[in-house]
Formats: sequence, structure tokens, C-alpha cells
Amino acid sequence: MCFRFRDIACLLIIGFIALAADQPVLRVCSDPNNLPFSNQKGEGFENRIAELIAKELGARPEYTWFAQRRGFVRNTLRAGLCDVVMGVPANFDPVTTTRPYYRSTYVFVSRKDRHLNVASLNDRLKRLTIGVHIIGDDYSNPPPVHALGRRHIVQNVSGYTIYGDYSQPNPPARLVEAVADGKVDIAIIWGPFAGYFGRKQSTDLRIVPVTPEADGPDLPFVFDIAMGVRKGDQSLRQELDRVLHKRRDEIRRILTDYGVPLKPVAHTGASVSVK
Repeated sequence: MCFRFRDIACLLIIGFIALAADQPVLRVCSDPNNLPFSNQKGEGFENRIAELIAKELGARPEYTWFAQRRGFVRNTLRAGLCDVVMGVPANFDPVTTTRPYYRSTYVFVSRKDRHLNVASLNDRLKRLTIGVHIIGDDYSNPPPVHALGRRHIVQNVSGYTIYGDYSQPNPPARLVEAVADGKVDIAIIWGPFAGYFGRKQSTDLRIVPVTPEADGPDLPFVFDIAMGVRKGDQSLRQELDRVLHKRRDEIRRILTDYGVPLKPVAHTGASVSVK
């Protein structure tokens, strides 16, 4: 009798494996070490949204892990290893983009106990030490770097590479930590980083959107964020658009849970680096 029970259990396990093998897969291109967006443990908001979308499609998420830096799209999506990038600026040229599913902004981050009250790029930044993320090549650096350069604010600026030491968890968090530790007076940083890592500091931080929302017509600080699929993959794009619309309230709750500063989606975008 015991043998028969074991036999039945074995058959059930084999059946479950067969069902899993037959289940459709949503193949996601993702960074394994880039919270609050994603990590290999599935702890980022992009991981949670991927799970939500896959469930709606009757599929399961399956990840191709690759550091999100130069060559990310080429070595993942374009190489055919995966089918969707969870977060790109709307109208990002290397891919076909879905409808935007959130809109966020660059922010100023400072310690509350410093009472700096900076909200504009034209405030007293020349008298403060400023931290910014840098990518490395001048033309591809984030908007704050260019905006400060236009104002000849250079000598008091400290650059924190967004790639950082990849052996450590979540390299972009170092900039928020630098504010909390007093290494810089203020940082100008992409909102999702600030909102998520700001909550994790032992020092209370002040997070304020950069104003105005653009430094002239060519340098926005607010971006609509969409998902990207391979050029011409209209079938998947349409399916994703349907789910993004249907599950928009749940997606917004996930983003809010992670502290992402949200603005109303304007369905405009720009193909520049925001992370």
C-alpha cells in the first residue's frame, strides 16, 4: 500500500512538471542587482509587475539577467534571449514601446535637519556640495549633469557612477547614502531611487521634485516610463497594453509601495538615460 501511495505521489509530481513545461512564458530582460527596479531575488517593483502581467496572460515570468548598462538591449532583447524590458522611457528608439505605465521625476534629496529648502536648479546650488549620478560619457549622462554644466556649477559637484561596484548590492543607492551620511549637502537623482532608498536611511531625508520640469525644450526632468519589446513585435505590445490598462490600479499600488514619486502620465517621452 505504501508503495502505491509513493507511486501516485510520483505521478502527481511528474504531472505538475509537465504542466509547468507547457505553461506559456513571459521572457523578461532584467538587471539582477538594481533595486528598486529588479534583482535576482525578485524583490523589485519591476519583478512584481512582471509577475502581475504574466499571471494575467496565463504565463509565468522567466528572466534573462544582464547588468543594465551599455549593451543591455543589444545583448538581451535584440539577441532574442528575452522579449520585454520592463522599464524604458516612452518612445525609446531602440525598441517598440508600450503605453506608459508610470511617470516620474528627478528630485532633490537633502537631510531634513539641514533645512536647505532647495526646489529649483536656480536656487543656491553654487554654495552647496552636490551629488549626481554619472554614466561616463558626457553625451549620455543624466539630465542633472547637463543642467548643472549649463550653469557652470562644476567644482562643487561629486559624481557617483550609477554602475558602481557591482559586487555590492544596488550600486545606485550610494548616492542617497552619501546625502544621509553628510558626504554631500544635496543630491539630484531619479525619483524611484530616492523614494525607495530614502526610506531606508536612519536620517530623515527631504525629497522634492526638481522644478521646473524641464531645463528648456531639450532637457526634461520628468519622464513617462513604458515597457519595451523588439522592433515590430506588435502582437506582444498590444497584449501588454491591454494588461497595463486593465491592471493600472494594481500597478500604481505597487509603485506607491516602493516610494516611486508619481505624476500623471502625459504619454510623451524622450530617448535619454534616466537611470
